[in-house]
Amino acid sequence: MRFLVPYADLAQEAAANKTLLLSACERVVLSGRYILGVELAAFEKEFAEYCGTRYAVGTSSGTAALLVTLRSFGWPAGTEVITVANSFVATTAAIVLSGAKPVFVDIGVDGNIDPGCIEEAITESTRAILPVHLTGRPAKMGQIVEIARRHHLVVIEDAAQAIGACLDGKRVGGLGDAACFSLNPLKNLHAYGDGGVVTTNDEALYRLLLLQRNHGLIDRERCEFFSLNCRLDELQSAMVRAQLPLVDGWTEARRQAAFRYNELLADFAEVPAEGEGERCVYQTYVIKVDHRDSLQRHLRENGVEALVHYATAIDKQPAASGLVRSGGALSRTRNHVGRILSLPLYPGITLSQQNKVGELVSGFFAKTDFS
Repeated sequence: MRFLVPYADLAQEAAANKTLLLSACERVVLSGRYILGVELAAFEKEFAEYCGTRYAVGTSSGTAALLVTLRSFGWPAGTEVITVANSFVATTAAIVLSGAKPVFVDIGVDGNIDPGCIEEAITESTRAILPVHLTGRPAKMGQIVEIARRHHLVVIEDAAQAIGACLDGKRVGGLGDAACFSLNPLKNLHAYGDGGVVTTNDEALYRLLLLQRNHGLIDRERCEFFSLNCRLDELQSAMVRAQLPLVDGWTEARRQAAFRYNELLADFAEVPAEGEGERCVYQTYVIKVDHRDSLQRHLRENGVEALVHYATAIDKQPAASGLVRSGGALSRTRNHVGRILSLPLYPGITLSQQNKVGELVSGFFAKTDFS
């Protein structure tokens, strides 16, 4: 189905940057070096500078970024990692695949982990807190880090959706011990395929991550430990690197579109907000409404590609059966996943497209009998 207002328009974006992207591809193809070359090294340096961290390590996906980071701490099997259940499944998958056990706590009104729920979930087995900057809105990192330091825990940011997001003037990526980003095509800065990045200020962790993403190899002849092949290749590195100078402009376009949606929809839905010191990047624009499924059908039937991120909490997924522990009631999480709806938002969305969305939402609530 072709939508009048698609959820994203990647082809339009690629066409606008065709010369820049093809030049990056040509440079790599003609170099004869396609893995662990100069493009990856340059991108890692530039991305670390962008995030305000000392180091960055490119990986094959955001999931791989999480997994190699968790594995790098060498925790014993059964170690507990505190996180949330309203993220994409990759957050929990990485914890489980690293040999640890996810412990879910409830979220706040911002959709992110509620710091007030963390301490009661901490046990002798807890080693880390993994907050998710959901939708590109930074979690309450000051409180989270303070709790972690008091209990001698590691903080790993799941910043998959939050490239460029800021808290108190500092970009996410350097607010904890490490941060993991996704470069999936739907992210604000993206590859043309999958990709990911880890950022950190810890040199020892950085050195270990370089091995973790490359078989555990010190050189061609010596393997320090068995690990994954999850490197970010040269072609993707070059294309993402070419777009890095554009990301702040794209983010500002997203922010302006989000603010306009807020004006159009505030009378009909709970629209996203920014807390004190927050600068959100709106990787997804998520409203909360009653009768969410009916509204989604109405929008899609009338040409608007509305999606849900994510309709099933991770602890309710079949894969999670017997693997997770809830650190308290998840009442706000349950309410959240039943009411959220992601509307189309991307840098090139037009005023007329946003007006179409606004008219359909207002018309739905004006004409539908909910009795």
